[in-house]
Amino acid sequence: MATTAKGTPYVESSDLVANYPGVSLSLANHIDTINKVLQVVSVTKTDTFTAAIARGVQTGITGLSAAIVPAATTSKILLMVSVSLGQPGTTVQTMITLLRGATAIGVGDAASARQRVSSSSYTSGTQAMTTASASVLDSPATTSSITYSVNVSHGSTSARTVNVNRNFDDGDFDYIPRGVSTITLMEISA
Repeated sequence: MATTAKGTPYVESSDLVANYPGVSLSLANHIDTINKVLQVVSVTKTDTFTAAIARGVQTGITGLSAAIVPAATTSKILLMVSVSLGQPGTTVQTMITLLRGATAIGVGDAASARQRVSSSSYTSGTQAMTTASASVLDSPATTSSITYSVNVSHGSTSARTVNVNRNFDDGDFDYIPRGVSTITLMEISA
C-alpha cells in the first residue's frame, strides 16, 4: 500500500484518489462531492463613465460587463460587482442594478414607483466617492453564453449626470480621487 509524505495510507487503485493525490479514499470521495469553482471571469474598469440620466431611468455602464459559457445547465453563477461612484450632485444617491442579459437580477421587491435595484450609495460631497457593491448566486440553466452587466441610476427628482470611477467635481488636484469598478463571475458546479 502506498503512503503520503506523512505516512498516511491511500488506495492507489481508486480513480478519485488519483485525482487527489495524498488523501485517503474516504476523503477523496468527500472532496469529489463538494461544489467546485469551474471557471472565473473578471473585468476591471479603470476609465471613467458619465451619463446624463432622466429621473427613474437606468443606463448601462460602458465597459462593465462580462460573458461566461457555463459547462452545465445545473451550474450556478456567482456574480460579484463593485462600482466606484461619485454623486450626481448634492443630496442625491446613486444606485446600481445587476443584469443577466436584459433581465434584472438580485433586486429588491418594490411596489409602486420605487426603483428595484441591487444596491445604492450616497455621499454628501461633490468631491467624494463611495462604492456600491452587490452579489447574487444566479441559476441561468443554460450552456449558452451569458452576459452579465450593471446599470446605474439615481434618486433625484430631475435629470442628473451620474459618475463612475470619478467624483462630481473631478478637478485636477491631488485630493481628487479616481476609482476602479469590477465585475467577477464564478461558475459553481452543482
